[in-house]
Amino acid sequence: MYEEIIYTIPKSLHNKEDLTKVLSAHPEIKFVSLVGVDLAGNDTDEKIPMKSFLDDLDTFLTGPAIQTDGSSVSLPGIASLNNAKIDMAADVNCNWFVDYNYDHVDPETSKPVGTLRIPCFLYHENKAVDSRHILRSSISTYKDSLLQLFKSYPEVLSSYGVSLEDIEDIVATAATELEFWVKTPNDKAETEELSTSQVLKEQYWTRTKGSVRTALEQCILLMDKYGFEPEMGHKEVGGVTAKLDESGRYNHIMEQLEIDWKFSEATQAADNELFVRTLVKETFRRNGLEVTFLAKPIDGVAGNGEHVHLGMALKLKSGKIVNLFTAVKDHYLSIIGYGSIMGLLKNYEVINPFISATNDSLRRLKPGFEAPVCIVTSLGLTTHLPSRNRTILAGLIRDLNNPLATRFELRSPNPHTNTYLAMAACYITMLDGVYYAITNNKTEDELLNELSKNPGEEAGYLETSRSYRTELDVFEDFTEEERNNFFGKAPATVYENLTAFDRYPDKLQVLKRGSVFTDKIINSFRTTATNRWLTEISNRILNNYIDEIRSYKALHSLDKALDLDISSWMAINELRHYIMKDSYTTKSLFTKIKEAAASENYHKVSELQLELDEKMTILRKLYVSYKKNLLDI
Repeated sequence: MYEEIIYTIPKSLHNKEDLTKVLSAHPEIKFVSLVGVDLAGNDTDEKIPMKSFLDDLDTFLTGPAIQTDGSSVSLPGIASLNNAKIDMAADVNCNWFVDYNYDHVDPETSKPVGTLRIPCFLYHENKAVDSRHILRSSISTYKDSLLQLFKSYPEVLSSYGVSLEDIEDIVATAATELEFWVKTPNDKAETEELSTSQVLKEQYWTRTKGSVRTALEQCILLMDKYGFEPEMGHKEVGGVTAKLDESGRYNHIMEQLEIDWKFSEATQAADNELFVRTLVKETFRRNGLEVTFLAKPIDGVAGNGEHVHLGMALKLKSGKIVNLFTAVKDHYLSIIGYGSIMGLLKNYEVINPFISATNDSLRRLKPGFEAPVCIVTSLGLTTHLPSRNRTILAGLIRDLNNPLATRFELRSPNPHTNTYLAMAACYITMLDGVYYAITNNKTEDELLNELSKNPGEEAGYLETSRSYRTELDVFEDFTEEERNNFFGKAPATVYENLTAFDRYPDKLQVLKRGSVFTDKIINSFRTTATNRWLTEISNRILNNYIDEIRSYKALHSLDKALDLDISSWMAINELRHYIMKDSYTTKSLFTKIKEAAASENYHKVSELQLELDEKMTILRKLYVSYKKNLLDI
């Protein structure tokens, strides 16, 4: 319908002459928006009239173009009230996307009104403080450090049949996958119905129908127009079968979907993911469907993941690409590949806060549902049999027929993870392991042996008490005690996760290599995550629980109830009171949480949050059992 509209303006056209020509030829693109990403992962969006942009194009292309203040972005401890000015500078070295409002058709052009979204950097006191810059800095540090290592240890590079003079660039490659739940507005499927369908795998990769099928197909077609190179879209494990209404349309839709697309340079990959989220949400909305990217939108049912794929390659002057992770011998990985996964696993405790920074994200990371909770990798049973272990944190992905495909898949992120910060933390910690491997002249055999060590075995780099590799099912073949002892105990709350910055000072120093993560950035991120954690508990979780608890009412009649019904209700009502109702002599769990938060006793809030989650789980199970035992309601 709109064949003449453009979707992407590549970086080769980011100059005054070409931009003026392109934008003048497309009057349907009426606005410009500079997209900065703060430390919470929020992206800015504003409407700058195209005339203003073109009139001041030199400024937009060469320096900070507009300003905002600290109240519009999350940078606590950086942009304070008395020093809040934030400069926004366009990034000309990435793709710019045109976001179309299909609900607003321009009467002059008969085309949807477009907004040119330009990724930008956020500067405070002339220093970049945004998530995109942190990722760029991490990649730059990784590349510069590798080049210095190649100069000092040329034998590492020569093992690939390459010399330093052959290298044009070192490229960090990355990709993400996007899972999401889709439903018709106001429809609610029972958790038990969803859970049963999941266990039976009734929805996984089955055929999409009706408006869901239409929206999914539209997403894939649009992604192709934007140049994302979509690979597939399919139904995930969660969901229930939709029902036909009287008009022949499907309703009662509650399904989980996944969309995959090809890799890019790391910063571009994060930009792509940010835009695809909006594209998916808007496309499904136009089809009368709601989308949620929450990591765990429904307790007891599979959550949404966003696996992040990480690679590193040489781009040679000849045009050839060499994957630095691919083994040059009959091995799982190269020396750089082994060092990278060892660095990521050893330092994961200080990566995890950037990946799981919300209550929702940690509800997903629990045993079962294929969500990783253990710091462990899988390489494969043999070098000729690639791993497909879905129970580990970071897996090695290989295609024996395609050396360029070798990469690591980090399975813990979710759609609300700040992908920029997560990738930045991964690459800078991977570099730590590479330094160890190369500067100690380690061979592939030595690195494989260390990575495959048993708990209690001493090693030159990895921790003595831990194990870092398994080809077994983490959930089926290990007890909870064994998992905690071998792979470390996973944090259960946002507070527990953030305290890793205090508990692992040596690992924190790894993040600071090359000033990628400074103390100011880390403290600002920590404040952001802590405030969000407390605000969500006090203003959202407790309020939602209030409505839920009040909905648990007595359903039996005294003349028909059995002793079991009465005793069941008494247990339910007692638990309801314990959770949310105060008396003159006792304080409810709700009140204890609010008082601990007000006194900034975050450790106590964390403990009480875990107790609250446990009590709510018990309450739900008791009420379901109570209802099922009643003949008449």
